[in-house]
Amino acid sequence: MPTGAGCSIICDMRFVLDVLYLLAGVLLLPVLAYQRFVKGKRRGGWGERFGRLPARTSAEPAIWIHAVSLGETNATRGLVDALAKAIPDCPIVISATTDTGYARARQLYPDHYVFRYPLDLSCVVRRVLRTVRPALIALMELEVWPNLIDLAARQGIPVAVVNGRLTEHGSMRPFRKPIVRSLARRMFRRLAWVGAQNETYAERFRELGVPAEHIQIAGTLKWDTAQIADDLPGTAALAEALGIDCGRPLWVFGQSGPGEERIALDTLRILRGTVPDVQLAIVPRKPERFDEVAALIADAGWSFVRRSNRPDGSAPPATRPDVILGDTMGELRKFYCLAKAVFVGRSIAPMGGSDVIEVAALARPIVVGPHTENFADSVAELAAAGGLRVCETDVTRPDAAETLAASMRDLLADATASSRMGLAARQVVQQNQGVTQRTVDALAELVYRAQHRCS
Repeated sequence: MPTGAGCSIICDMRFVLDVLYLLAGVLLLPVLAYQRFVKGKRRGGWGERFGRLPARTSAEPAIWIHAVSLGETNATRGLVDALAKAIPDCPIVISATTDTGYARARQLYPDHYVFRYPLDLSCVVRRVLRTVRPALIALMELEVWPNLIDLAARQGIPVAVVNGRLTEHGSMRPFRKPIVRSLARRMFRRLAWVGAQNETYAERFRELGVPAEHIQIAGTLKWDTAQIADDLPGTAALAEALGIDCGRPLWVFGQSGPGEERIALDTLRILRGTVPDVQLAIVPRKPERFDEVAALIADAGWSFVRRSNRPDGSAPPATRPDVILGDTMGELRKFYCLAKAVFVGRSIAPMGGSDVIEVAALARPIVVGPHTENFADSVAELAAAGGLRVCETDVTRPDAAETLAASMRDLLADATASSRMGLAARQVVQQNQGVTQRTVDALAELVYRAQHRCS
């Protein structure tokens, strides 16, 4: 534990950080108000964000796993189960930052202690550490905050980064700024272990100060969490309720972002010229955009149904719709399972792409746009194996719909080509599995060392 002048410097730094956080909070108040009252985001959980958590029923130190949003929460599924088996004496608690991540965690882990990730104010972090009593903190991908890292380290709590990745533009650029760099290096060098997804990310963690011996190239957990299956429970009921004709090719446009749905609808019109029986299902990534996309489909003149209006058990629509809007949470994989071909969105708009691994595990052929920086490794590996193709277009291009139609046409019209490409994608998933066990072994060793120091 730091003493004397060192302790004074650290305390002064935490004070400066707290002041900066509070000033930033004041400046962001109009944005937060807009998100809450107009966009319907961040409406609840503010007590937990300020560290007012319910008491834990177990007296045992816990393994705290933090996932930022929906994607990271989904990636914890296999890890939580494996950790529970490997370290049965440590309860597992889960936190999330976003509303969708928190809702998914509550859905996945009804028997676990789930809470919202706290603000990084030092007084809040202390309160949370007292309540959670972690033996280990495992942060998914990159969610590192200086006060949490500092206070955990002072209490001898190891902090690990699981499924670690550092993108060049999204993460490294701010960390390289002179004002931030020294703080970042002080924070990163305290990490007890980083399971990097690949060597490129590992090198970036080393650049930020993580000791080389604390870094392991473990791969991405999403290879393991993807469920290999030809069918999923509930797909037939979903198809019947929505009027999806399983005898006709279904194109699923999944995890779409702003600007992309318009391209999808224009592409459908073009595809109908050569694949007249094609159906389209659009599943936006953000729930707050469901109404916006419904209005867009209506304005384009297509007949459509919304999943939220037609739950399981509903009688099929009197006429089969041209477009299905997937406006519920947790059913994307069912849509993928029904698809003849899948376009994975946020990739013809410059948004970094979306997860392609779950589609591959279902043996469905995948098309993406060029903007896939956040999933570059899995996209490259699937493309090299022939399980994915990249459509080189962008929402700003006037010929985007024609280019996308050319990429999708043969997969929707040719069952053999579609099946061959889907099976190639699944094989890549099978070859990459095993990341969870490597991660669990490393985390279990950290817990053992921490317990041994305290005994």
